[in-house]
Amino acid sequence: MATILVVDDELGIRALLSEILSDEGHTIEMAENAAQARAVRERMRPDLVLLDIWMPDVDGITLLKEWGGAGLLTMPVIMMSGHGTIDTAVEATKFGAIAFLEKPITLQKLLRAVEQSLVKVAPRPAPPVGVSTYMRSEMPAQYPAPSLGLMPQMAQPTMGLASEQSFELDRPLREARDAFEKSYFEFHLSKENGSMTRVAEKTGLERTHLYRKLKQLGVDLSRNKRGGGI
Repeated sequence: MATILVVDDELGIRALLSEILSDEGHTIEMAENAAQARAVRERMRPDLVLLDIWMPDVDGITLLKEWGGAGLLTMPVIMMSGHGTIDTAVEATKFGAIAFLEKPITLQKLLRAVEQSLVKVAPRPAPPVGVSTYMRSEMPAQYPAPSLGLMPQMAQPTMGLASEQSFELDRPLREARDAFEKSYFEFHLSKENGSMTRVAEKTGLERTHLYRKLKQLGVDLSRNKRGGGI
């Protein structure tokens, strides 16, 4: 699992990204402005940074340039913006960002960009002065698909629960249905190593609805959590 720094001045965005990525097993550091982001970067080297462009004190592009100029851009950076344009994305990649996500960020795009960024090597060093800068204009969805053998989150299904089970049908319909649904969700939680995000995608339920459903059925979530999750 990776240590990911989320830099965004909006509390709701930080909380949402932290919840989703923590559920995927990552360790999350958060900063609401450039000053806090600098402090985290001085204390540690995160494996990945999600960096908002529009912040009140120092914008994300300026912070990205600062890290690059100081030799601190040793981790992949994904830029985020709710008011981004193609020009903004090109500028971000020119100064070292590996990807650009437009808000509102969909779950699928977020997870795909994070997975692809984590399997890439650290950003290439800036070219010497006077040499034309290489600019990558690809958006996250256009990155070449990485090898499945390198995907950090593609956990193999566990063998804890069989995909086929028998049920006692000589009981009231509600009890039989609850027993089936409990086994169904326990199977998918086991298969996805406790990732609520992936189970929600697999079963087609919203996360909040899924949480309520599991609680109603008495499903033990703690035993399905990843060993390294938080």
